[in-house]
Amino acid sequence: MKILIKNANILPVQNDVPELLYGCIGIENDKISFIGSCPDFFTPDRIIDADDGIVLPGLVNAHTHLAMSLFRHYADDLSFWDWLFGRIVPAEEKLNATHVYNGTMLSLVEMIKSGTTCLSDMYFYMDAVAMALEKSGLRANLSRGLSFSDDKDLYKLEETRAFYDKWNGQASGRILVDVAPHAIYTCGPEYLKKTADLAKSLNTRIHMHLSESIKELEDCYKLYGKSPVAHARDLGLFEASCYAAHCVHLSNDDIEILKDHSVSVVHNPASNLKLANGIAPVKELLDAGINLALGTDGAASNNNLDMFEEINLAALLAKGKSKEPKTLSAYQALQMATIKGAKALGIDNITGSLEPGKRADLIIIDTTAPHFYPRNSASASLVYGAGGTDVKTLVCNGQLLMENRQLLLLDESEIYAKAQESCMKLVGSSGFGP
Repeated sequence: MKILIKNANILPVQNDVPELLYGCIGIENDKISFIGSCPDFFTPDRIIDADDGIVLPGLVNAHTHLAMSLFRHYADDLSFWDWLFGRIVPAEEKLNATHVYNGTMLSLVEMIKSGTTCLSDMYFYMDAVAMALEKSGLRANLSRGLSFSDDKDLYKLEETRAFYDKWNGQASGRILVDVAPHAIYTCGPEYLKKTADLAKSLNTRIHMHLSESIKELEDCYKLYGKSPVAHARDLGLFEASCYAAHCVHLSNDDIEILKDHSVSVVHNPASNLKLANGIAPVKELLDAGINLALGTDGAASNNNLDMFEEINLAALLAKGKSKEPKTLSAYQALQMATIKGAKALGIDNITGSLEPGKRADLIIIDTTAPHFYPRNSASASLVYGAGGTDVKTLVCNGQLLMENRQLLLLDESEIYAKAQESCMKLVGSSGFGP
């Protein structure tokens, strides 16, 4: 399949200096063939008119829990520990593969409609997640969330290995499998060492939560006499390629450790604000040269998966916390949601920017709404004005998944109905309450 996108304002997010091109993008099979003028030899099967909209790389949601969309609007306005262990974990104990599939499909619909082409998911019943992901057409790093109480939980490591053997590289290469120790407070030291060893033996990445809350920090010092970051380092978790979600509570020494071990940090501003866990030290992380990506976390703690909201929050919070308006520019915030996210997931060589030879993962933004006028900066309009509803067309791996806001592979009505059915079985909700 050859696709030609014409009349496009193209923001490649290829370099650290923003660049806006006008012209065409050619797609051949799963890759970008050219950007700019259309060569005479290119004969497309499909022509898509961007109608002077903005074309940019598909967004990368580098930390989420897809099936937690089933718990959206269910456990709100609670402290983090009460939210997690008082409401979410008990509900998760009722999950089965069908529930996870239904919740995952609901999240994938939301992601496609708001511009995400690539994600990293950590959860349970991961075969169901992989099947949903394969059907959706999106790209993902998937990992089975690992928590351990005693030796009876060691089977989870073998489940991860089996999941890797079955799914890594599947769905035309769109699925990669990582190892995911949930956090230092749900995994003892010996188990964390085993997860690090597994990741190294599989030559894959580690995806984990780290330094998310004050309680996590305080408990780690009480138990081990060191910070969560130092604890993770000493257990070998950074010897594999690691990306760590949250990293809200960091000392200068912690930041140096992350830098020295090339750990990518995934900033989750909305979730951290809602659960009152704080604001990650974005300025300090950027100043240290740490790769900084963006994630929504799960829809139970956000309560949406709109990456444009995360981009906006990241830019504004960084300025407000540092009291420096130049701390995180609009373009840098876009990089966090595209090429920097791809780098965190270890796939920046194939996606995250628009370049000939890279996979055709891109979105077209409808710029006819009033918040795109007057036409000044494309980057600023996307970060400070746009929302997920401005996405009109999405391509992933060269395949059209949404055109003119219509999903082409998924049945929205059926997915919504099945998600509501699962929610009713899990938490007893059959419709809106007060």
